[in-house]
Amino acid sequence: MILYGAPMPAPNPRRVRIFLAEKGIDLPETTVDMRKREHKSSDYRAKNSLGQIPTLELDDGATISETVAICRYFEETNPEPPLFGRTALEKAHVDMWVRRVEFVLMTPIGNYWRHAHPYTAALLTQFKDFGESNRETYAGAQKWLDRELASRDFIAGHDFTVADICALSAVDFATWIGLEMDPDYANLAAWHQRVSARPSAQA
Repeated sequence: MILYGAPMPAPNPRRVRIFLAEKGIDLPETTVDMRKREHKSSDYRAKNSLGQIPTLELDDGATISETVAICRYFEETNPEPPLFGRTALEKAHVDMWVRRVEFVLMTPIGNYWRHAHPYTAALLTQFKDFGESNRETYAGAQKWLDRELASRDFIAGHDFTVADICALSAVDFATWIGLEMDPDYANLAAWHQRVSARPSAQA
């Protein structure tokens, strides 16, 4: 079994590393050098046609891409501790919050990264006004999430789940590209401190 990924600050490979650390699974990561565009090579695209990272290759040659799908595979093969919920309702809430994190929180971060950050200028035609407009969108996402966290310790409820992993990797990547967390949002800051203190967050 081979996990293809990339080191910090890449948020998607980090999601899987944190998930595996929470599960206590020791699976070394094979680094794909994104700066050398190795993820766009024909060899890598044979494993993941979109040329994205991470990808999990099983012993029989089958491959799984998309971070949540990879995490679901390990949830099924290593169910303890549960990171997608235990009951039908908990699982539905975790799925709901993963989607919300990806669409509400990660989308403006990704738009800013692609269209306003100098590191990506050579990769596509940037629309910088659009990119910069995502600062305000991200600020609104933080305000919304701060309100949600007023009544619970973690994103999807009272237990740490894959939704927290997705949110942590997003927020930390946002900080790395220059989209800082607003210090006025105390609930969000407290959540970030809690999840960052977990040993898995160092993955």
